[in-house]
Amino acid sequence: MESPYFWSIAARPWPVCQTVRERSIMARAGSHIKQIAPGTPEATLWRRVTAPSWRGRPPRVRRLQYRSAFHTGPTPMRYHRPTHLLCASALLLTTALWGGAKAADITVGLSGTITSLDPHFHNNSSNSNVAEHMFDPLVARDAGAGIVPALALGWTLRGPTTWEFKLRPDVRFHDGRPFTSADVVFSLGRTKTVKNSPSSFALYTRAIKRVVALDKLTVHVHTDGPVPMLPRDLTGVLMVSKAAAENAATEDFNSGRALVGTGPFKFAAVRRNERIDLVRNAAYWGRQGQWDKATILLLPNESTRTAALLSGKVDLIENVPTQDVRAVAARPGFTVASAPSFRLMYLHLDGARAQTPFAFGLDRKPLARNPLADLRVRQAISKAVGRDALVAKVLEGMGVPSDQLVGPSGAGHAPELIGSRQDIAGARRLLAAAGYPNGFRITLHSTSDHYVNDRQVAQTLAGMLGRVGILTDVQSLPAPVYFARGNKLEFSLMLGGWNADSGMVESSMKALLAGFDPATGMGASNRGRYRSAAFDQALLAARVEFDDARRGRLLREANRVAMRDVGLVPLYIHTTVWGSKKGWNVTPRQDGRTYIHQVVRASAPK
Repeated sequence: MESPYFWSIAARPWPVCQTVRERSIMARAGSHIKQIAPGTPEATLWRRVTAPSWRGRPPRVRRLQYRSAFHTGPTPMRYHRPTHLLCASALLLTTALWGGAKAADITVGLSGTITSLDPHFHNNSSNSNVAEHMFDPLVARDAGAGIVPALALGWTLRGPTTWEFKLRPDVRFHDGRPFTSADVVFSLGRTKTVKNSPSSFALYTRAIKRVVALDKLTVHVHTDGPVPMLPRDLTGVLMVSKAAAENAATEDFNSGRALVGTGPFKFAAVRRNERIDLVRNAAYWGRQGQWDKATILLLPNESTRTAALLSGKVDLIENVPTQDVRAVAARPGFTVASAPSFRLMYLHLDGARAQTPFAFGLDRKPLARNPLADLRVRQAISKAVGRDALVAKVLEGMGVPSDQLVGPSGAGHAPELIGSRQDIAGARRLLAAAGYPNGFRITLHSTSDHYVNDRQVAQTLAGMLGRVGILTDVQSLPAPVYFARGNKLEFSLMLGGWNADSGMVESSMKALLAGFDPATGMGASNRGRYRSAAFDQALLAARVEFDDARRGRLLREANRVAMRDVGLVPLYIHTTVWGSKKGWNVTPRQDGRTYIHQVVRASAPK
């Protein structure tokens, strides 16, 4: 895939003064942070645009083109007069209290909630982002979502159902043991055996029938049928040490006892829900980056995350809150950068059960039948959503409205599905035809501070649904609670997000819409339990098709079927924004990952 371009903005000084919002941000900042570290970026993937002077004008932004499986084009950024930031005296005081950075230390603020440090427990982007600092896959993704060798030097299709992987020699785990084919056999098998997984990594290994170690550095992976995308699927599976993990439970990873990988950093310490401390792996086989010590701070609260950056508590944050992007870009000594992502935000609907737990009549009594089981109600919900307004007002342009699973440049895009504009009158007619002329009540469940602006998005959606007669209550929950309850099918309507880490729409289709099957890992995150024989047939046919054009046609048919059935309601595709101290250069990635070893400080501290 062609590498994406992105923009970056750095601004010269603006008059310094503290606003009400900034006082609120600072008041809510935590006090549990340290220093962190970057790595090496791909210089050809990005440019910086620096405004020579504000003088009452917004910075100049050069919009560059890219191509993505989901994204439709450059995301516009609209900059206005920047918000005034912290008073200089307050900034000096907080900097003096917290101390300065050490030469080879870095502190990074991540936005997601980590549900586990076990790299095979929960197929969740936030979990994987942290784990990938300590563990490596056989095949990795570059910043533009192309696949590149990692622990496997190369791979070859030896027959319709046999892939050969040649392993990188002289790789060692953090405890000094050599990485061999036995670890590959164990790791690929373990993905199917981890207990109580909210979203199983068997999604990527379901087609593997057996794995054979031919010698210490050669593995044959035999599949149930042709799987042309297996190398790309394996970008999502991290290799663990058989010696360290064979008798370990998920809790042994969470405590750090089993966190023995081959990655650029070694585990040092963890404080649950607060921070993870890492140290350099001096024996790392790849490019190590600049940092001896790295501290990952878990900062799901938006105000706290921004305050941590502006106060100097952290060197870099991901997912700059949309309402703070202009202020961070305007602040002297700070810069922002962005990249289109693969994260699709959507509504999951419980349309499979005769009754659903959170749907009520206007009198607040439970409904005798599940309104979401009616196609017309699902269509009405989709028509009630104003996607353009959602992105423009709630996300401040940091996303692209989407009415299907994939953008125009991606395999599976169906042009005839474009144009799902908000239609209030049409939604009301559909509800009346379904037997709900006056509407009904429902509860929308969402995470709180897990996805960008998730609570605000949920509240806005509730208002949009209310306009067509679906009176919607919102319950925003901490991510661990949300995922645990969602996995038990306790909700009726859910605001969710799926980051297709592999860069392919098959990932979203397999996880969110394929018929739920624990044995194969298909439909692992299909919490609405949508099921369509036509969809599954087209998806499975695409999975075994080597010809790109034919695979594209099959994926397009699967996309049509799911959207015609309103198996879920697509909302928008997220744009990832990073904020950092000026001179601390992050590598923006389409998969949304924040890799510390790819962060580079332009000049060493004095």
